[in-house]
Amino acid sequence: MDDVNDHASALARRFAFLAEIDGLKAVLRQNRTVGERRRENSAEHSWHLAMFALVLGDLAPGLDLGRVVAMLLVHDIVEVDAGDVPIHGAYDAAALALVEAAAAERIFGLLPAAQRDLFLGLWREFEMVETAEARFAKALDRLQPLLLNTLTEGGTWAENGLTEAQVLARYRPVIERGVPGLWPFVEAMVRRHYQGGAATA
Repeated sequence: MDDVNDHASALARRFAFLAEIDGLKAVLRQNRTVGERRRENSAEHSWHLAMFALVLGDLAPGLDLGRVVAMLLVHDIVEVDAGDVPIHGAYDAAALALVEAAAAERIFGLLPAAQRDLFLGLWREFEMVETAEARFAKALDRLQPLLLNTLTEGGTWAENGLTEAQVLARYRPVIERGVPGLWPFVEAMVRRHYQGGAATA
């Protein structure tokens, strides 16, 4: 009987977690979707990143793509509590890190211990950016909004009055570190956008 109760309790915890992360659908980001031009939410962002990993994974051979996809699917779950902080906004990075760490402990803590530790480990790996998988995942996290901005008349770049030089400086280090061979193509996308006059500072 205890085994049955333990199993039911573990399932209840998993379902509680799954219900809790539905809140990610309500967290709006700065970026706009290409077709509808509405703000994307963080759940959509995470799904899109997972697809980026599947589509571009061959550019980083030797990686554990399953781990990358898992990392991308959990990396923004803390935003259920912490909200989304735009890259181009002003914020206290240290204070944000504390808020997000507390959110990770609470939300992943809804799960049974083994899954809690697995998901916390993935989230921390992404944040620390020390493994090749994390560097690739972080590069995709920077690449996805870049692509959306080039397809939405400058998107957050135009809204924040960013120059071409500022965009290149903010995106290049992370993308180049995670997917070195991709940067020349991405840089050309940014330059084409600014040469088209869609966004000016």
